Amino acid sequence: MKPEWAPRGVARFEELVTNGFYNDCRFFRVLPGFISQFGINGDPSVMTKWRSSSIPDDPVKVTNSRGTVVFATAGPNTRTTQIFVNTGEKGNGFLDKQGFSPFGVVIEGMDIVDQLYSGYGEGAPGGKGPNQALLQKQGNSYLTTSYPKLSYISKADIAK
Repeated sequence: MKPEWAPRGVARFEELVTNGFYNDCRFFRVLPGFISQFGINGDPSVMTKWRSSSIPDDPVKVTNSRGTVVFATAGPNTRTTQIFVNTGEKGNGFLDKQGFSPFGVVIEGMDIVDQLYSGYGEGAPGGKGPNQALLQKQGNSYLTTSYPKLSYISKADIAK
């Protein structure tokens, strides 16, 4: 984590990890050469508590290079819980102008990120992958039934 890049993003990430939010979270959107995305809790009651708890944007201080970790956003000041890792070999610098502010970087294990299950592709309705609205409503039961091959985080923790 890099608080000098995005202090609000780092603080939110630490809060979520400390509260066990990412435990058993699926990588529901894995698009090789672009991103690997996670951050919808598998328990709909937990997700409901966080879904509307957005944080203000951090200014973009570094580019969305390969391995940077970024909160997903639906527009200004809409960051909540969803995160992605940039996986493009040349990065995703075009996201900089869209306000996607990296708050950390993968320092070890990009080979693992590159192996996350990507067979379902883009999410519904545009692709065959998981529908985020259904995931938020039904949780992991929806994913384990309809998308059993998704890679997931068994437990997230802050390394000191």
